[in-house]
Amino acid sequence: MSEQIYIGVDLGGTTIKVGLCNAEGQLLHTYEGPTEVEKGVDTVLANIERYVRLIVEQSPYSWDQLAGVGAGVAGFTNVQEGIIILAPNVGFRDVPIRAILEERLGKPIKIDNDANVAALGEVWGGAGQGVDNCVCYTLGTGVGGGIIINGKIYQGFSGLAGELGHMAVVPDLEAIQCGCGKMGCLETVSSATGIIRMAKDAVERGDNTSLSQVENIMAKDVFDAAKNGDEVALRIVNRAAFYLGKSMALVSAVLSPQRYIIGGGVSKAGDILFDEIRSVFAKFTPEPLQKDVEIVPAVLGNDAGMVGAAGLFVRS
Repeated sequence: MSEQIYIGVDLGGTTIKVGLCNAEGQLLHTYEGPTEVEKGVDTVLANIERYVRLIVEQSPYSWDQLAGVGAGVAGFTNVQEGIIILAPNVGFRDVPIRAILEERLGKPIKIDNDANVAALGEVWGGAGQGVDNCVCYTLGTGVGGGIIINGKIYQGFSGLAGELGHMAVVPDLEAIQCGCGKMGCLETVSSATGIIRMAKDAVERGDNTSLSQVENIMAKDVFDAAKNGDEVALRIVNRAAFYLGKSMALVSAVLSPQRYIIGGGVSKAGDILFDEIRSVFAKFTPEPLQKDVEIVPAVLGNDAGMVGAAGLFVRS
């Protein structure tokens, strides 16, 4: 076989996931192993090297066919220099990961943050295939984002473009402080953390809701209650969807993407979330800017980071 292959590394605080892709963005093989953060930076880097070599050995491909290794990490990255500036989950600070891994593996290395590579993964091999201009939201503990313009990640001058969760969309009288220190960020209402907070506030106020019977409220409990007709839960879901749709209207006024892709655990809520997001988007977006625009769920799930990291060599 002479075709080139690419490897994507999803560097997490607990697990390192490694995926082998072809030039069309198909995920052909995967491998995962412990990160071992507690053993220090050198061990984590050694594990990355070991897992990359293992996945090639376990595949029908040769080492010579490997054209490059990409890595995505939750944190601040200097993409141009290949340095992880700060990634608390893996204990990295000012780590020149590109130079280190290029020396150890003898292959080209590229890096980016996890939200960007997840967005690229969906465009290359998931819900964004065939679309060169799209914006991806990742709704989990926080709200992450990635912007794809002309098929490539848009970094901005600082390399930090796509921080969608920190758009200040909540009015001052309703706003609370975000973890970033600012008030009214999208993340405070549309993340799993925000949804859980609103649910707990409702229970503490004594609102009439079935959620008062749930011992440890999770975002899924709120969505399930809303689907079962709980008015309080539905109000929370609609609020989360409202600000997501509003933020997309603002993004469209600036970037006019063809497709919005929503991933992360919260996106699994389904139509009860997506229908409201689409309705709000239509309400706030000028008609010419909403024509033929789609708002769809991500399809790659936990594989998006691996696929996107591999795609750094083909689509960036």
